[in-house]
Amino acid sequence: MDFPDPRTADADGPVAIGGDLSRPTLLAAYRRGIFPWFEAGGPILWWSPDPRMVLFPDEFHCSRRLARRIRQGRYHISENEDFMAVVEACAARPEGTWITPGMKRAYGDLFAAGYAHSIEVWEGRCLAGGLYGVRLGRGYFAESMFHRRTDASKMALFHLCKLARERGWLFIDCQFYTPHLASLGAREIPRDDFLDLVERAMPPEGTIPRS
Repeated sequence: MDFPDPRTADADGPVAIGGDLSRPTLLAAYRRGIFPWFEAGGPILWWSPDPRMVLFPDEFHCSRRLARRIRQGRYHISENEDFMAVVEACAARPEGTWITPGMKRAYGDLFAAGYAHSIEVWEGRCLAGGLYGVRLGRGYFAESMFHRRTDASKMALFHLCKLARERGWLFIDCQFYTPHLASLGAREIPRDDFLDLVERAMPPEGTIPRS
């Protein structure tokens, strides 16, 4: 799919409508700072909002309560251990979800190809929380997170920021503003600034991430 320049899109409108969720289409979208978000049964909508909610790894806000919970050692964190379980948990929302069966298959394919990435938070052998997204070059495009225990999704994001600092990632894309994300240190930046970041972060075409 040939996407239009997202810099010319309306601030709150989609960049494009239609297309598919194939691997080439999704990777072409993320490379341009565009992501899919649509209702089940409707057409695929592609977005690049202005402003963009972004978490810079050094700016994660770890509250005292979260720091205590991490130190307790009650939970352990894994990376890419059960990607599809995280996706399924993110999709199981009482209020409904945009994570359709087609979206699940598409991101499962990205994971199998080395582009998608998950963080799991475990309480014993039970999945307590986690998040998933797409990693390209030095950018991480977060898609969704969930928790079944208090602060479990925050712990996943804390660990993701730790990995981002260690691996030199430039940003974690959070897409839209929410008070919850803002409380964790994410902030809105102009779309043009975000797209400049994306261009800096992108690897050569055809490169598959290995970490």
